[in-house]
Amino acid sequence: MLLAGLLFLFSDSDAADISLHGFLQGNYSAASETSNPAGGDMKWAEERIQLKLDASKDSFRLFLKADAFYDHMDRDAELELREGYVDYASASWDARLGRQIITWGLGDLLFINDVFPKDYEAFFSGRPLEYLKKGVDGIKIGAYPSFASFDLVVVPFFEPNNFPEAKRFWMFDPMSFLTVREKKEPVTNLKNTEVAIRAYRDIAGFDASLYFYRGFIRQPSVAPDNPMVPSKLTLFYPKLSVYGASLQGKALDGVMSFEAGFYDSREDRNGTDPMRPNSQTRFLAGYQRQIWEDFTIGLQYYAEQMHDYSAYKKNLPAGFPQEKRLHDLVTLRLTQFLMHQTLRLSWFSFWSLSDGDYLLNPEVKYNFSDHVWAALGANIFGGGEKWSQFGQLDKNDNVYLQVRYEF
Repeated sequence: MLLAGLLFLFSDSDAADISLHGFLQGNYSAASETSNPAGGDMKWAEERIQLKLDASKDSFRLFLKADAFYDHMDRDAELELREGYVDYASASWDARLGRQIITWGLGDLLFINDVFPKDYEAFFSGRPLEYLKKGVDGIKIGAYPSFASFDLVVVPFFEPNNFPEAKRFWMFDPMSFLTVREKKEPVTNLKNTEVAIRAYRDIAGFDASLYFYRGFIRQPSVAPDNPMVPSKLTLFYPKLSVYGASLQGKALDGVMSFEAGFYDSREDRNGTDPMRPNSQTRFLAGYQRQIWEDFTIGLQYYAEQMHDYSAYKKNLPAGFPQEKRLHDLVTLRLTQFLMHQTLRLSWFSFWSLSDGDYLLNPEVKYNFSDHVWAALGANIFGGGEKWSQFGQLDKNDNVYLQVRYEF
């Protein structure tokens, strides 16, 4: 209703600056090794149209991004509002109300203080990278006094991460024999409203930030109705607070990044409840540099340290895989532009030092014109154990094609 009212406000085109853009896209991903659990070889197959409306008038701005698509796997046509918000800006503060995509932190496909929802099925299926991020419905307020800048985000409606569906992806499930399952998301009320704060400023040429988040873990935990003879599983989202910091600036002829966060598992601070994740400390160090013209290399080291590890081992139920105290990995990104930057060759890879599993993502993208491009790539999983992060995806190697016409 608010957006409809503002559309009326911006309807006077003589007084407002209005633009309309979008794209037509085909996105297809085929399993290259093993058919899906539910049969068939396609991880993703759809055609999509997106429209973006951007209108501004005086101190107000209206932005709408909506998709209409047909999913060949589910044989279903749907509409999706990816973003829809109103901005108000003044000299010393601004506000954004509505559905918005928020990105915090410094990691390249690694997230510590970016606590906002992700769509990992989109990423593992070979969709364009923009579809990894999901929108939240809330308000973001920015304040800019002389000594620092501040962002406050308030989200009353919980949005979980989206993980690969069992019918499309082979995934490890220690309790696959339990088919009766229900999901319990946090109730929408004042007590469960998510709050995130960021404070940032320049310090000696480095971008420095502090972060705080109070909300919920976006990956569900599971609880059986009876630990001895379970007949039903409940998926729920434990309470979480995050305290973090980041620093980024020029060093060693490139750009250095550091980020850290303390994950406070508020419902189980002693680590004695095996159904809730233990508190963690997370750390990220990154380095990016242009080696020669149009060739860039990016390296990252990421680590998660579990707290109260002895309590975790003591209370872990039989049949559940035992996680390591330290989980760490490295990433490598290589990007080479050719043919006047119309051809892009890229490589991104995760390699877990602690678990030995990996994800390899080579991609070739070519811009046929200013409006048409296509990308061909692959997701290759392997290594580790059958329950490790990428090892459990070993049967889900896929090759994907993205074709887009922008207007």
